[in-house]
Amino acid sequence: MAQLPSEFDTSQVPETEADYSALPAGDYICQATDSEMKDTKAGNGQYLQITFEVLDGDHKGRKIWDRLNLVNPNQTAVDIAQRQLASLARSCGVQKVADSSVLHGIPVTLKIKIRKGTDQFDDSNDVVSYKAANPAQASSGSESSPPWESSPPPF
Repeated sequence: MAQLPSEFDTSQVPETEADYSALPAGDYICQATDSEMKDTKAGNGQYLQITFEVLDGDHKGRKIWDRLNLVNPNQTAVDIAQRQLASLARSCGVQKVADSSVLHGIPVTLKIKIRKGTDQFDDSNDVVSYKAANPAQASSGSESSPPWESSPPPF
């Protein structure tokens, strides 16, 4: 049991039905709004979980998540994650990443597909690729990196 700080009145909050269904496959202009390193379920690695928000169209405001297995005993998983992170960073116009927050707030185009659900889980989305939402931003990080990128990565 938990005592709330004040009485909560449901009549003061409009009823909405949250839509958690998978988005249709396609390209979406999004921006990263949050990211964090998390331990894998097996406890033998870590992944970078990035939360993206759709910026326009019928699905504006919806969230898409990507998980990059940056620390994992399976080297193939690490190689794939590093290529994905490189693609995202290049799409943001960033050459070096020490803190994933430098990727936040920069519009990028995510190509997503639908992963078919199982008996236990509904369909979900997977990020297939990243590209610059504005082609000029993709090349802007090639010469030098901002000073916040000079420290080594935390992983």
